[in-house]
Amino acid sequence: MAVRRIIKIDEEKCDGCGRCVIACAEGAIQIIDGKARLVSESHCDGLGTCIGACPQDAITIEEREAEEFDADAVKHHAQNPPASFVCPSSKPVKLAATEPSKNACAVPSRLENWPVQIRLIPVEAPYLNGAKVVIIADCVPFALPDLHQRFLPGRVVMVGCSKFDDLELYRRKLAQIFMRNQIESLEVVYMEVPCCLGLVRVVQFALKESGRNLPLTLTKVGIQGAILDSFEAKPMPEKEK
Repeated sequence: MAVRRIIKIDEEKCDGCGRCVIACAEGAIQIIDGKARLVSESHCDGLGTCIGACPQDAITIEEREAEEFDADAVKHHAQNPPASFVCPSSKPVKLAATEPSKNACAVPSRLENWPVQIRLIPVEAPYLNGAKVVIIADCVPFALPDLHQRFLPGRVVMVGCSKFDDLELYRRKLAQIFMRNQIESLEVVYMEVPCCLGLVRVVQFALKESGRNLPLTLTKVGIQGAILDSFEAKPMPEKEK
C-alpha cells in the first residue's frame, strides 16, 4: 500500500443522512448502523466529491496508507452494483419495449432505462456510453400527454427538479457523467415556469465543467401541454464559465 489522499469520516458528526453515498460516484461509502462508512478504499479516488454533500462537515481528506484506487473495480461496481452497496432501486437496468397487456395501459411504455432519477443513476451505468440523453423536469410528464412517444424512444432518460432538489449535487453528478461517458447528444425538456430554468442552467454548467462540447437541445413545455420552443443552445458565454 502507498500513502495517498483518501476520505476520513467523523462518525460523531455524521447523522446518517446518506447524501455522501449519493455524491460518491465510485460507490466507496455506505450507511451502516446509521452512520456513513468508507467500505472500500480501492473505490475512493480521494478527490472528495462527497465533502460538499455533507451538511454536518463530517468528511475530510487525509493522507495515509491505503489501497490503491482501482478504476476497473469502480467501473465493474457501476455495472454490477452489489445490493449491500446501493439501494436495489438504483441498480441500472436496460429495459425492453413492451406491448400492452390486459393489465397495462393501452399505450406501451417507451422507457428504456432504470433508474431515471438523476441522483440514482450510476455515473458509469452501462447504457450511458453512446447514449442520446434526455433530461426531463419532473413536472413535464403531467403536462405533456405524449411524452413517451415524443421524447423517450432511443433515449436514456434522466429526471430531476430544480426547485426542490440539490442543484449542486446535480451539477457534480452530471459533470462526471458527461466526462466519463461518450454521450452522443443531450436534450433538456423543461416547463415554462421560471423555476424550471434552474435545470437548464445546471446542465449547462455541468457541460462546461466536463469540458465536453455536446450538442444541447432545449425544449420548453407549456403547462397545458404545448411545445412552446425548441432550439439548439449555444455554448455558455465565457463570463459564465
